Amino acid sequence: MKLKTFTLALLLAATSAFAQKVKYSKEEIKKMEQYLFNEGFNIPSPRKTSTVILKDGSTHKGFCNKIDTKKGQIFEVSLKDSITKKPELYNADQIAEMYVYPGNAEKIAKVARYMGNIRNYGTKKLTKRTNNDRIYFVNQTVSLKNKKDDKEFLMQVINPEFDDIISVYHDPRAKETGGISVGGSPQLGGGVIKSYYVKKGDKVMWLHKDDFEDQYDFLFGDNAEFMKKYPKNSVEWDYFSFLVHEYTEMSHG
Repeated sequence: MKLKTFTLALLLAATSAFAQKVKYSKEEIKKMEQYLFNEGFNIPSPRKTSTVILKDGSTHKGFCNKIDTKKGQIFEVSLKDSITKKPELYNADQIAEMYVYPGNAEKIAKVARYMGNIRNYGTKKLTKRTNNDRIYFVNQTVSLKNKKDDKEFLMQVINPEFDDIISVYHDPRAKETGGISVGGSPQLGGGVIKSYYVKKGDKVMWLHKDDFEDQYDFLFGDNAEFMKKYPKNSVEWDYFSFLVHEYTEMSHG
């Protein structure tokens, strides 16, 4: 009887320790709230030279004057050859990678929108995210919103500096959390993107904030040190870009 009671006490203690949340300082939370992904752009500039690399290894340069999309994702690209001026049409299933530049109108709109959100003053690196650097797209076979048949699309990689384990792709149809604005003042809160496409290993999925907890072990569970430092009951969806970066750093450490 005493042995059973002692065993039960150990189990309860272990369960309590497992469920106990990690508390972070204000400085740590501020760091975790930083948005480390590149901005997602939906409209390439037709005035700057884009580069398309096909699966056969050939490289084509030209002006991206027409794109066709399905549910926001690019599946067909029209280039006007920079030398011959001849139009060329490519399907996503022909393309391995593509490099384009964001359209100026969309860049300006994003700067204005993020300057209007008080949460982004200290977290968004506007000069880095909206400069003239080209955008990197890669061919991926995905099920849009995890509901449609798998198809090949060109998807924008938004963590190219730390995508060797987990790749995160821009969701052109993603919504953002709302905030509160009083009397025309900068918006308080809000501005958090609700969904991305994410690849780890051979699996590519649409990840919505509502599914974050369910997918947390799949994303990060193979790194015990990370899970101890950032258990899923202690973090929020708002920290996602930081968590991907930190997981990558710790996995290489």
